[in-house]
Amino acid sequence: MLSIIAIIVVCLIAAVLLLASTKPATFRIARSATINATPERVHALINDFQRWTAWSPWEKKDPAMQRSYGSSTAGVGAVYSWQGNKNVGEGRMEIVESTPVRIVIKLDFFKPFEAHNTAEFTLAQQGSATEVNWVMHGPNTFIGKVMQLFFSMDNMVGKDFEAGLVALKANAEQ
Repeated sequence: MLSIIAIIVVCLIAAVLLLASTKPATFRIARSATINATPERVHALINDFQRWTAWSPWEKKDPAMQRSYGSSTAGVGAVYSWQGNKNVGEGRMEIVESTPVRIVIKLDFFKPFEAHNTAEFTLAQQGSATEVNWVMHGPNTFIGKVMQLFFSMDNMVGKDFEAGLVALKANAEQ
């Protein structure tokens, strides 16, 4: 009887690993919002890491989070690092590109899982408003592929993006 259970468990594990191997090698999460403010006003809130405390959804998940900044907090070369509770983990961001219509951030997570991704914000003027697109993309590791079988990263992280865009909108429209 024990050998039958062992065979079933091995078959289930093999099935999970086989299914995981069929998942894409990269992931992409995207959300957008229309903000009734100029692209310059929205850009200023995203381009300066010290201003993220006003709108970033992760700031509210750990008010005691430890933050540190590089010698520059805004524009290309700006660095922001954090250490927080299990909800925010530990990581580092660096702005690697900043134009009036696009900000690209190198995003490194160290805890709870190591990951190296890219976040991009694009801003498009729509009359007197700004269409903001927030995208995160990167490699989908094998562990990520296995997790994808049980959890939707798009739903989990997408909810944070949506909350962040709502807060960004509120701050930009003040």
